[in-house]
Amino acid sequence: MSEKNSNALTNHIEAKKVWQMLAIIATTAIVWNLPSDVFGINGLTVVQQRIIAIFVFATLSWLTECIPAWATSLSIMTMMCVSVSQNSFGIFKDDHVGELLDSKEIMASFADPIIMLFLAGFILAIAASKSGLDTLLAKNLMRPFGRKSENVLLGFLLITGFFSMFISNTATAALMLTFLTPVFAALPANGKGRIALTMSIPLAANLGGMGTPIGTPPNLIALKYLNDPAGLNMNIDFAQWMMFMFPLVIILLLICWRVLIYFFPFSQKTIDLEIKGEIHSGWRMWVVIGTFIITILLWVIPKDLTGIDTNTVSMIPMGLFAITGVITAKDLQEINWSVIWMVAGGFAIGLGMNGSGLADAAIESIPFDNWSPIIILVISGLICYFLSNFISNTATAALLVPILAVVCKGMGDKLDVIGGTSTVLIGIAIAASTAMCLPISTPPNAIAYSTGLVEQKDMLKTGLTCGLISLILGYALLFVIGELHILG
Repeated sequence: MSEKNSNALTNHIEAKKVWQMLAIIATTAIVWNLPSDVFGINGLTVVQQRIIAIFVFATLSWLTECIPAWATSLSIMTMMCVSVSQNSFGIFKDDHVGELLDSKEIMASFADPIIMLFLAGFILAIAASKSGLDTLLAKNLMRPFGRKSENVLLGFLLITGFFSMFISNTATAALMLTFLTPVFAALPANGKGRIALTMSIPLAANLGGMGTPIGTPPNLIALKYLNDPAGLNMNIDFAQWMMFMFPLVIILLLICWRVLIYFFPFSQKTIDLEIKGEIHSGWRMWVVIGTFIITILLWVIPKDLTGIDTNTVSMIPMGLFAITGVITAKDLQEINWSVIWMVAGGFAIGLGMNGSGLADAAIESIPFDNWSPIIILVISGLICYFLSNFISNTATAALLVPILAVVCKGMGDKLDVIGGTSTVLIGIAIAASTAMCLPISTPPNAIAYSTGLVEQKDMLKTGLTCGLISLILGYALLFVIGELHILG
C-alpha cells in the first residue's frame, strides 16, 4: 500500500472514530435528559438516571472502541466524580436529585483489594521473567513429555495452561511461542504439526486463565460481585475457586489436545526439543522461588487456618520483591496498567448502581421473579461469548456482571433451579475465556496469528470447536456445583 493510500485509510479511520464518539455523546446526553418515567423504574432519582446514562456511554464506547478501553474506564470514573458525587460541581447538586455518592469511594475503585490481587499476578510474572524462573520451569516441566510429537504438543498445552493460571495470558503466550522456535526447525515446513503447536499456545493460555482467580480479569470481576459483603457475600476464596476450576481446565486442555491432533496431525512422529533461555543464579533467584511458594501456598490454604485472606496475601510478593530489589521502579512500567484501569472502570459502574440505590430500585420495579432462570443463563452466556470474540473479554465482563448481579439478586431462590447465582456470574467468566474464534478475540490469539503460521480459518475451526465444548462443560460443572451447594 502506498504512503498516500495509507494516510487516506488512517484519516478515514480517525474520522469514523470521531463520528462514533459524537454519536455516543449525543446518545448519552439524550438518556441523561429523558423524562424519568420513560425508564419504567419507580422512584427513579436524577442521580440514578445519570448512572444509567454513564452506563450507556460505557457500553457504546467499549463496543465501538472509538477511544481506548482504559480511556473509557477513566472517563466513567471522571463523569461519576464530577456529576453524581458529594464533591461534584454545584450545578449537579440539589436537594431533589437523590443520594449522591462518595467521591473517595469512586476513586477507590482503582485501589480495590481485587485490583491488588491482579497487581500481584503482574508482579509475579515480571519477577519470574527477570530471574529466568519461567525458563527453568519450562525446561523441567517439558522433560517428562519426551520426544514423541503428540506428547510434546500435550506438554505445551499443559505447561502454557499452568503458567496462565498465575501469569497474564498475553505474557504466557509470548513466552511459550519463543520456546517453539527451535521446535519448528525440526519439523517439516509444510506440515500441519506447526499449526497444531502454534494453536496450542493461545488455546491453553485462554483456557488456563480460568484456573485461578488471578488468571484473567473476568474471574476477578465475577469474584468481586460474588464476595461483596453488601451484596451476595458468598466468601469464595482462592482455594475454593481452584478446587473446581483447576480440574476443569485440565480436562479442557486434554480435549484441546485431541481436537488439535484431529485437525492437524503430525507428519513427523518425533521432535528434538531444546528450550533455551537465560536462567539467573544467586540469592535473588531464591527470593523469587521462595516468594512464589509462600504466596501460592497462602492462596490455597483456607483462611480459617492462616487468618489472612487472599487479597492481603497479594501484598506479600509486592512488598518482598520491592524490598529485595527483585522489582525496580522501571519494572513497574511493564505492568499492563490499561487493563487495570478497565477493571477499575467496571467496579466504578457497579459502585454507581449499588451506591445510588439504582440496583435496589430496579429489583423492586422490574419483575425479575417472572423471568426464566434457564433463559437468563443461556442468553447471558451467549451474549458474553459473542461479544468477547469481538471486544475485550474484560470489557464484556465489566459490562455484564454488574447488571447480572442485580438480576440475580432480584430473582433470589428461583435461581436454585440452575445452581444459584454463582452459575450465572462465574459462567460469564467462563464464557469470556472460551471466546477465541478470531485473531482479534484475545491477545494470545493475535500473538499466535502474527507468526504467520496460522490462517484465520484454522483459528476459527479450532477456536469455535474447543470454545463451545469448554463453554458447555463449564456451565455443566457450575450447575453441578450449585446443586451440591459446594460454594457459598
